[in-house]
Amino acid sequence: MDVGSHVHAGDVLARIDDTEQRADVESAEAGLLAAQATLNQKNLAFQRYQTLVETRAIAQSTYDQAKEELATAEGSLESAKASLAIARDALSHTELKANADGIITARSVEVGQVVSAAQAAFSLAHDGPRDAVFDVFEAFFLAGPPGDEATVAPVSNPGGGIPAKVREVAPVIDTTTGTIRVKLALPDDIQWSLGTPVIGTFHTPPDTAITLPWSAMASDDGKPAVWIVDATTRTVALRPITVASYRAGEFTAAKGISAQELVVTEGGKFLRPEQVVNWEGD
Repeated sequence: MDVGSHVHAGDVLARIDDTEQRADVESAEAGLLAAQATLNQKNLAFQRYQTLVETRAIAQSTYDQAKEELATAEGSLESAKASLAIARDALSHTELKANADGIITARSVEVGQVVSAAQAAFSLAHDGPRDAVFDVFEAFFLAGPPGDEATVAPVSNPGGGIPAKVREVAPVIDTTTGTIRVKLALPDDIQWSLGTPVIGTFHTPPDTAITLPWSAMASDDGKPAVWIVDATTRTVALRPITVASYRAGEFTAAKGISAQELVVTEGGKFLRPEQVVNWEGD
């Protein structure tokens, strides 16, 4: 089977050399036949001795020995059956079968390769609903998890986006890449082929914030603050703020100021509380 092949549950994907396992099965089958023949012989002997002991034609010890040999033969038969079952089970493990209908997405073995126990051989994507999988950097989640809604589009057609729902967010971070895996459930009627590169747009819950340039940032006892201008008295005051995020050249203030207030964005380091200022523009 190659990557892209569609398989059904029970299809054989790969087979290892089973010469040794088949020989074990044949040996176990021969052992079972021998144990069955021995049991038949011991059973006939026991029945014959049972009749003779009733007429006292043989000693009781001879009858007891025949009874013991019959029990031993029965145990040997059960042991032979178990050995055959084990051999057949080992033979069945020489075939790797698909556990569900789906498409082969990866192949890790080649013809003639020596493999070890539990080594991955194939990756199988089950038929049914498809997922769009993204490895998202940890910083994306600093403000909280994304919303349930997202938009997914093929890389070849960025304008052909479709709505998708966040189905799963990995509970741990991949220590190698520093990312968190997010799976989006795609609509059932999606026609994209398996493995299609896609672009995802995540929608976060709306939040009110004000973006200011770095030059507006001041400090109040070591905490973020900005200079606010009182439009009536034309004086300034230093006000602490809560910063939601930092970006290149700007920061976002979540609390402490409103959209109607005047904020000093240049020259704040020269100001003092209650200082009268002038400004340009409305």
